Amino acid sequence: MSENNIPNNITKPRMTKSEIKREIMEWILILEIAIVIAVVVNMFLIVNAVIPSASMETTIMTGDRIFGNRLAYKNHDPQRGDIVIFRFPDDESQLFIKRVIGLPGETLEVRDGRVYIDGSSMPLDEPYIKVDPIGDYGPVTIPEDGYFMMGDNRNYSADSRFWVHPFVMKDKILGKAVFRYYREFGKIE
Repeated sequence: MSENNIPNNITKPRMTKSEIKREIMEWILILEIAIVIAVVVNMFLIVNAVIPSASMETTIMTGDRIFGNRLAYKNHDPQRGDIVIFRFPDDESQLFIKRVIGLPGETLEVRDGRVYIDGSSMPLDEPYIKVDPIGDYGPVTIPEDGYFMMGDNRNYSADSRFWVHPFVMKDKILGKAVFRYYREFGKIE
């Protein structure tokens, strides 16, 4: 009988119980490996965050979902202007995202909404600020290994100016925000 003459009623032999069990175990192993990989990536490579408020608008919008690079500060320190994800100094169970404005050892002051560093007569150049900020703060000296954080939407940002513990220590910074993957798609700057 040739292949073309095989009757339609012939079916593939059924799997035995041991074959079914082996197939299920293979799928379970694949799922376990996938879960382990996801956990390792989340613990050591990326930090995932959802933006809960308007404090970083228009750079990052409320509801955006972003990835942060956990390895960004392994070999160097955060720089002024970096957007970072960190443990909130007043309640470390919460993750916050803000922009690094003041660096360790600097004296920072806010006058008429503008930031001045180390007594400079010129305010910081902050092109990411879209609405004229208001208010005064400081002067305050940032401790070694500490950072002063502010939102880009300064008039609606609960940031270092308002916290009980105003400085974020370097070991509480989880990563640098690098990529938005929900609502919009692209690099964060």
